Amino acid sequence: MSTTTDQTRPPETPAENAPRGDLTTYYNGACPVCRTEVEHYKGIDARQGLGLGWHDVSQGVGPLAAHGIDPDSATKRLYAIDEGGRLHAGVDAFIMVWRRLPRYRWLARVVAAPGVRQIAGAVYEGLLAPALYRWNRWRRRR
Repeated sequence: MSTTTDQTRPPETPAENAPRGDLTTYYNGACPVCRTEVEHYKGIDARQGLGLGWHDVSQGVGPLAAHGIDPDSATKRLYAIDEGGRLHAGVDAFIMVWRRLPRYRWLARVVAAPGVRQIAGAVYEGLLAPALYRWNRWRRRR
């Protein structure tokens, strides 16, 4: 069952990597770094008319809850739900977003390559995401 609610998305084009409104990205809008990056992607989405979905988990986890993601976990990494209702987390979510953004498709191909994907995942999950999460929690407590 798909959790995507956009019933007005345009028909898909047959071209590979064609822009489609078939992905909703869940990000921590309370984190300035995360918010800035996603705002950049949202700007590209708006200019290109891709119709992607964007959800700030600091305002509620929405459909992530159906995937067992609680509010605290939702703020720890980027998530995306595709047109088939499949959940993608961390680097895999970034790859899904980048595949849909014209200027980032090359990056999706590079990061998705065998070996690179594993290294990027380890860096993101082991270093970047935890550091951003801890920094954002510290910042909000001050």
